[in-house]
Amino acid sequence: MRLLALIILVVQLLKPAYQQFPRQCVTREVLASKECCPIWEGDGSACGVRSGRGVCQDVVVSEEPNGPQFPFEGIDDRERWPLVFYNRTCRCLQNYMGYNCGECSFGYFGPNCGERRESIRRNVFQLSTTEKQKFIAYLNLAKNTVSQDYVITTGTYSEMNNGTNPLFRNVSVYDLFVWMHYYVSRHALLGGTSNIWTGVDFGHWAPAFLPWHRVFLLRWEHEIRKLTGDFSFTIPYWDWRDAQECEVCTDDLVGSQSRLDPNLISPSSVFSSWKVICSRAPEYSLRGVLCDGREEGPLLRNPGNHDRNLTDELPTSAEVDFTLSLSQYDTGPMDRTANMSFRNTLEGFGNPRTGLGNSPKLGMHAALHVFMNGSMSSVQGSANDPIFILHHAFVDSIYEQWLRRHQPERSHYPQANAPIGHNSEYYMAPFLPLYRNIDYFLSSKEMGYEYSYLRDPGQRFVDDVVSYLEEARVLWPWLLGAAVLGALCSAAMAVCLAKVSKSMWRRRSRRQGSEKQPLIISTDTEGSSSSYRTMRP
Repeated sequence: MRLLALIILVVQLLKPAYQQFPRQCVTREVLASKECCPIWEGDGSACGVRSGRGVCQDVVVSEEPNGPQFPFEGIDDRERWPLVFYNRTCRCLQNYMGYNCGECSFGYFGPNCGERRESIRRNVFQLSTTEKQKFIAYLNLAKNTVSQDYVITTGTYSEMNNGTNPLFRNVSVYDLFVWMHYYVSRHALLGGTSNIWTGVDFGHWAPAFLPWHRVFLLRWEHEIRKLTGDFSFTIPYWDWRDAQECEVCTDDLVGSQSRLDPNLISPSSVFSSWKVICSRAPEYSLRGVLCDGREEGPLLRNPGNHDRNLTDELPTSAEVDFTLSLSQYDTGPMDRTANMSFRNTLEGFGNPRTGLGNSPKLGMHAALHVFMNGSMSSVQGSANDPIFILHHAFVDSIYEQWLRRHQPERSHYPQANAPIGHNSEYYMAPFLPLYRNIDYFLSSKEMGYEYSYLRDPGQRFVDDVVSYLEEARVLWPWLLGAAVLGALCSAAMAVCLAKVSKSMWRRRSRRQGSEKQPLIISTDTEGSSSSYRTMRP
């Protein structure tokens, strides 16, 4: 724990400062103009246009029809994202990215974003002790550092009186992503109390589930790198195939169970002090409001003590293999009822043994959420638990396996008639900068990252050796110290034994010298004189 605290302190001291604020886009003036094209401080121009980084231009959204699952229009701020808030934003060029084109696209690094580099996401159990501690330290730092780049909305655009009364709030770097996951999956507010539409989700239950979460992880990874200045950081994954318990629920990772209350995290873990946000979906629905980002209580988790009517166990290797064998990305209505759909089966609504949709029991991705039996079990609040990151990284790796095995054309992704928010050209809510679903329907290698277990055997061997050497490098000073200490102890013990032996010999000699006659062995009775000798002091 002391080392963990030291890592956090060092990271805070080394943290770079970022002076571009998207808050520039939440003022009355900007909301009234509907133009979010902030200045890039590198050259003092909007979107860095003077440096060729980007341009400010109109947002063009798809006009393709949506599926029938959401029978409304013009009532939800996420519709035709981001037009309710902005109709002009930065379009970044070349290898640049960001709301003002001040950052590098995924997979590119350097001051001018000219360095192409592939990052490797590794199994969390392959990390060295130091790497695990660094990962936990980064999570905790993100949880306790206010985002300098983003704020969250606490009210609808209508409640803001069409932007004249901005309703925004500061949020930590980690909780920003908790809020985004809540916002994309929240119920539609139809006006008034208890007047909601539950059958809508802009990031789940339909084709964009995998591309949306891929961008979510990439953005999270990107923000952690910015926060810490560690641009070699990558998200680890938990390979949960055939697991019988929550293997990552240990105090050196995401926290074990508290002995006082099995629903809480052990006090030995930093996560025991975490407070959740956006975890009370029924309450928001009853009141007809959005989550406002306020703390709502401790992180909850009681793995394995879940409702067995919802799921039996964690996914197996056989179920993953069957899911990967499905050749169609999505089928039919492209929702939870889709049959023989890779997306629906991986998400957990298709049976992982038959491929039939609308399964009475949840499998694959959804099964793990249920199994955790706590904050992870609520769709809207699940990102509060750091297990979310480890879990979805592995889900993303399965998505990556499918893409490589089946190599689908872009046209394989539905262009029209998917549930709202999920057509190919739809921009993902609530991301700014903008990302389209179709642009993340391709291999992770195109975005500059890879999974260690998907590399060829030779590369995996090198990864294992590097991991071993890193662990040895960390342990070597301790082993050397232990060896030196052991040698010193052995030498001291040898000296002590020698002194004790000499002292005992002297005492025996003194006792023998005090006899009245020497002990003589008679040659007459014992034979040769060589067998006998006189014992003298």
